[in-house]
Amino acid sequence: MADDNSVTATTTSTAALPLAPGAWTLDPLHSAVNFTIRHLGIAKVRGRFAQVDAGLFVGETLADVQVTATIALASIDTGNADRDAHTRSPELLDVERRPTMTFRSTGVSGSAEDWSLEGELTIGDVTRPVTLDVEFGGVVDVPVDGSRHAGFEATGEIRRSDFGLDFGSGLLGDVVKIQLDMQFVEPREPQGQAG
Repeated sequence: MADDNSVTATTTSTAALPLAPGAWTLDPLHSAVNFTIRHLGIAKVRGRFAQVDAGLFVGETLADVQVTATIALASIDTGNADRDAHTRSPELLDVERRPTMTFRSTGVSGSAEDWSLEGELTIGDVTRPVTLDVEFGGVVDVPVDGSRHAGFEATGEIRRSDFGLDFGSGLLGDVVKIQLDMQFVEPREPQGQAG
């Protein structure tokens, strides 16, 4: 029994994840990058980043799967214009010096609906490892245009201090919880290619 479980856990084929090989593109209208941070230790502030570009490349094995994302830090939206302006300022995020946050995957593991995505997150000139728990929502054909979409929800957390963003200690918590809702569109088959 232990041997069977070991074989299942180390399977590298992407057949368990029914995604066509190739470069899947982000559907930005049905994707979101959200976060939560503690304020004064007693409540939460929720926000999002409105501008994100991401890609999913599916290869023949899990080792070939690559996920990348670039997020514009100036697109932060916490529902309060004054707070957002202050967050963008040199005192806090300093978006002039740190315009983007980028993610690059380094490994994928899991099966069925539950997956783990290992990667590197870079903010400014600091890069740290991060792990996201990923729930695979499935694949569906969109009747409007015939495209095929795959849905994912990813959650994880980072510490601001790991990236040198330890401003506002005592006012803001160090832990930032991340929730990503992402849809990717299957690549179209190449046109005019001989069979």
